[in-house]
Amino acid sequence: MRGVCLLLFLTAVMLVAVPAAAAVTLTIDASPKTAHIGDTIVLNGTINGSATIAVFLFLTGDHLDTRGVALDNLNIPAGRGMFTTAPVQLADKSWTYTWDTSAIIGTLEPGKYTVYVTDRPMDRLRFTKPEYATAEIEFLPPMRPVEETPLDPPLPVAGLICAAFLLAAVGRKQ
Repeated sequence: MRGVCLLLFLTAVMLVAVPAAAAVTLTIDASPKTAHIGDTIVLNGTINGSATIAVFLFLTGDHLDTRGVALDNLNIPAGRGMFTTAPVQLADKSWTYTWDTSAIIGTLEPGKYTVYVTDRPMDRLRFTKPEYATAEIEFLPPMRPVEETPLDPPLPVAGLICAAFLLAAVGRKQ
């Protein structure tokens, strides 16, 4: 009898706890929603129904992997250990991430992109439930063209001088 009561109690706890644990809700907002490549975008939102200490962010769009990519490295698909994370403030369950689009590995091209936020490190193609939120961002061409940084003039000269000394030293040993 004691075992039956314990079983009934555990079943009741599971019926109450499982739906509450499964109800994860996320929000995301991007500011600004239209920006130039190289601008800074502030992403923020909330998460409820999860005890996570961080949310996971990734990006989808034209010329990017369909699974999504990390915000700071467009070359590696999400789900391969590369995610952008934002810490969750436990007091109010809010999160904020400041995305500097001038410091990205890979090429961000003008166009429309979608930023996803989820409570688990998984790519877009592995979602089983709609436990994510999205924000649309349109990127315009950079305000000023990307400039190539020329080499400092003394650097090539110093390299040539070092090469001459090395060649002279090798020539003397022979």
